Amino acid sequence: MPAYLLCFKFLCRPAPTLRAVFFLGLLLGCGRAFAQSPAAKEAAYERLQKTTTYGRDAKAGKFYRLRGFGMYCEVYGAGPPLLLIHGNGSSISAFAKQIPYFAKTYRVIVADSRGHGKSVNRIDSLSYEMMADDYAALLTALHVDSARVLGWSDGGINGLLLAIRHPEKVKMLAVTGANLRPDTTAVEPDVLRRVTRTYTKFNALFKQPQPKTPLDSLVHKYFRLLVEQPHISRAALHQIAVPTLVIGGDHDVIRPAHTLEIFASLRQAYLWILPNSGHSTLVAYAEEFNKTVDAFFKTPYRKIEDRAREF
Repeated sequence: MPAYLLCFKFLCRPAPTLRAVFFLGLLLGCGRAFAQSPAAKEAAYERLQKTTTYGRDAKAGKFYRLRGFGMYCEVYGAGPPLLLIHGNGSSISAFAKQIPYFAKTYRVIVADSRGHGKSVNRIDSLSYEMMADDYAALLTALHVDSARVLGWSDGGINGLLLAIRHPEKVKMLAVTGANLRPDTTAVEPDVLRRVTRTYTKFNALFKQPQPKTPLDSLVHKYFRLLVEQPHISRAALHQIAVPTLVIGGDHDVIRPAHTLEIFASLRQAYLWILPNSGHSTLVAYAEEFNKTVDAFFKTPYRKIEDRAREF
């Protein structure tokens, strides 16, 4: 069976219009994704991040003083609010392929998370719960009662926690590359070993008498997040009542079985596993990703059971 049909089997079938978007996206996108090497995709994306004005747009950007630090945020477009949350060690520019697409029909809200980009944070601790609470406070500062939320990697974790801790702030949720715990049941063992080795080296550095640089301290906090967090129970995940699209790559750093676990733990969810894709699903399949997530946000959730499972 072709790869795109195998992938399609993983989808918990949404409404017909959304099914069509999923299927067409896979048919059209697989050819492009298989044709381009991962190294070429990464190089092109790095060039885009270096040249984009997203993350340094003075007209769209503003600092918001909240919860003890200045959170930098940019807003684009008009329409229903859509919050984008980036991943570990990243910034607003991570969504260079998403912002122009979604800004056509949404009020896109995208910020540098606490301790990332321009959102400088001097305290030693950093947690996903802190960041989720920051985003809730940011939405309040922007006078947004609730928003659609798209989170990538750590941003997906923050999106899940935002929906758990501040359910009134989330209207619909899409997450890609998120995990519930920092162990080999969730993260691929080779990736976790590499990250843990780096974290161990940083710990050894911090015990030396020489002063730590601000960058060392920042990177140490990033790796500490990856190795020691998150800790989200399936029971907590089941509290999320909003429709959620759970996304992952078939060769993601997050194990596909764990992505399936997240999907199965949610009350209203669809599942999308992308073929020939690692952690950067929204880069490798940018066009199809944007269209599919957009269709999900615009289509009422459909409960699928009994005979409806046939179609």
